[in-house]
This record gives sequence, structure tokens and C-alpha cells, in this order.
Amino acid sequence: MSKPVTAFLGLGVMGGPMAGHLHRHGHPVTVFNRTTRRAEDWVQQHAGGAFAPTPREAAAGADLVFCCVGNDDDLRSVVLGEQGALAGMKRGAVLVDHTTASAAVARELHAEAQARGVHFIDAPVSGGQAGAEKGQLAVMCGGDQAAFDIAQPVISCFAKAVTLMGPSGSGQLTKMVNQLCIAGLVQGLAEALNFAQRAGLDGEQVLGVISKGAAQSWQMENRGSTMLADKFDFGFAVDWMRKDLGLCLDEARRNGALLPVAALVDQFYAELQTMGGGRWDTSSLIRRLHRGPTD
Repeated sequence: MSKPVTAFLGLGVMGGPMAGHLHRHGHPVTVFNRTTRRAEDWVQQHAGGAFAPTPREAAAGADLVFCCVGNDDDLRSVVLGEQGALAGMKRGAVLVDHTTASAAVARELHAEAQARGVHFIDAPVSGGQAGAEKGQLAVMCGGDQAAFDIAQPVISCFAKAVTLMGPSGSGQLTKMVNQLCIAGLVQGLAEALNFAQRAGLDGEQVLGVISKGAAQSWQMENRGSTMLADKFDFGFAVDWMRKDLGLCLDEARRNGALLPVAALVDQFYAELQTMGGGRWDTSSLIRRLHRGPTD
């Protein structure tokens, strides 16, 4: 039985590997990227893949169209308009958006898709570049059950968990919860490790002990040692975390949730940007603590 035909829009550090997993699982894949050279390189690396010069052409004839770009505006630019994906998609096809974006734009695109007889699922991911490369992402989805049932087996090509969270926008809201958890955890870990260093303790020895108890977390296991080593070229960048925390804070203003820790950590990330750390990974929060109280 032939595999569903797919298209993938956006070939960054996440989208490129995700599209690669679709190809390796036998799905016909046509890719689009705003920088054409990146699309050409992807096709060279994945024999049998194809690229198109516009999202509309990439999406034409596809059963499922995947998208992973930067923000709400980027998303609208590749989905809407005369050359956008929706203009080329056939009725009954499914548009799956893996961008971390607002719940509002997810609902907007869901309505636009419905008007054209196309399904839409907002499906942001967690797991970072390493998760994308290993095909081990966690995907949180918002949309209709029927569309999810079509998309879930294909999304599983690059995911270890795919969950329908509720109606359109629910995937994005769940990703906001994810980012709020990470922000608090990384700040707590940064403070703790800085405290250990200033107290004269062996940081690696401290991690070895506390990681066996209640303080253990993914952030500790994967970023604790690199934080101690003052290395911050791993994973998710500060600039992107600020974008995501901005989405969280905007949504909280609408729903009345109190986010005092997230608001404070967002300010700390803003300090890192002024220090030239926009492209450092999120665990670089410890670097601002290294400056000391009077710096």
C-alpha cells in the first residue's frame, strides 16, 4: 500500500530532520524553504525527495502538509495568500503546523482551512534539535479527532508521543505550559549550581548526588554539566525562548493566569540578550549569576 504523499514547509534545525524522517519512512516528500539553497541541499541528501519554489506548489497534491517556521507572521506567510499552502491543497488534505505560535493564529488558520475543505492541526513539539534528529519528539495537538486520526501515524515517523489535547489552539496552549515549566526549572538549576560553586563545592559531585533524588530533571541531566563548564551552544536559543515566553505572557493576560516567575525569568533572558547571548541556549541563565550582585 502506498504511503500518503507529504510536503514539508520550513527546513530549519527542526524541520529539516523531521522531513528527513518522513522520507526515510517511505513517504513521498516535497519540501519548500524560503532560502532555496537549503531546500536544494535537503533534496541532495534525500534521494527521491523534491523541492518546490512556493508553498502552494509544494502542497499541491499532498495528503498531508507539514509546516515548521519561526512565528505567527512566518506561518501566515507560508500558509495564506495566492502562493500559500492553502491555495494549493486539495479538499480533505491535512495541514499540520509544528511551529510554536499563538493559540489565536492556530484558530485563525483552522477557520481558513475549514473554509477551503482542508483540515488543520496545530502541533507544536518538544524535544529540541536532538529530538528532531533522533525522531523522538513529543507532539501536542489541537484540532478535530478525524484529522488527528489521519495525521497521527505519519507524525509518528519523527515522534515518540503524539497526543490530541483538545480543539484548535489546544496544542499551542499545551506548548506554553511546557515552556513555562522549562523556564522555572532552568532558573532554579542555574541558581542552585551557582550557589554550589560559590560555596566551594564540587559541582559535578553535587550533580551526581542530587540527580539521584527528588531534584532530578531533564534539564539537570542534559544541561547541568554544560552549565558548570560554561558552555551554551546546545539546544534552544535565548531569542526563541523569549518569543515563546512572550506568547505565554500574552495568553495569561487574556485568561487571567498569574505568571510571576515566568515574567521574571523573561527579564533575565532579556539581560542575556543585552550581554550578546541571544543565540546562547536557555541554560545560559547561570551566566548572568556569575557576574555577582554588584556587576
